[in-house]
Amino acid sequence: MNQKKIDELLTKGVEEVVVKKSLEEKIKSGQKLRIKHGVDPTSPDLHIGYAVVYHKLREFQEAGHKIVFLIGDFTARFGDPTDKEKSRTMKDAKEVRKMSEKYIEQVGRILDIKKTEIRYNSEWYDKMSAEELLKLVSSFTVARLLERDMFAKRMKEKKEIQAHEIIYPILQGWDSVMLKSDLTVIGTDQKCNELQGRKLQEEVGQRPQDIMSVPLLVGTDGKIKMSQSLGNYISLND
Repeated sequence: MNQKKIDELLTKGVEEVVVKKSLEEKIKSGQKLRIKHGVDPTSPDLHIGYAVVYHKLREFQEAGHKIVFLIGDFTARFGDPTDKEKSRTMKDAKEVRKMSEKYIEQVGRILDIKKTEIRYNSEWYDKMSAEELLKLVSSFTVARLLERDMFAKRMKEKKEIQAHEIIYPILQGWDSVMLKSDLTVIGTDQKCNELQGRKLQEEVGQRPQDIMSVPLLVGTDGKIKMSQSLGNYISLND
């Protein structure tokens, strides 16, 4: 791949790359990257906000890299606390699986599914023992996990923070370890969660993934980000 193509891949429609120099070196080396993108099923539809990410993933796929599409069927049971002013309602495994049934078909409108690795994070979390979970969580401090703006806002407003919410970013980070992710492509709101993956990968001897974030689309309310859980989205099925 020539420099012009690399520059376009790293900048077109991209908000930020962590770490840009590292990612550029990986691409120039000819390494076939494992590129992770995860989504938690909180509705039966993927929306056009995700399509911004999927078009960037397609560029990497067409350049010969391996896209790993991760369905967070375990983490979706209790939900990502990012930007949430209150805790989500817990869901059971059957409900989550049902919501994700059409995801592969929907993402296949943009990605070549035959060349895409489809994974579910219940593969490892349903088998994880309490001891293994505690060992994983022990790599982090409560103070660090509570640094996020949304938690500070909730504490200021005397709103509850459930214990499971502060470990969600750790689990998302561990997904990167399990998938041996070289790069993750995400919306800008997921940067904090994916940074945890870099820390955990270093601890187990993996080269830390780089992080590419793309802008978020505003929802149909014209005010906040397009979101499955908020219902302010245009589905890929519409």
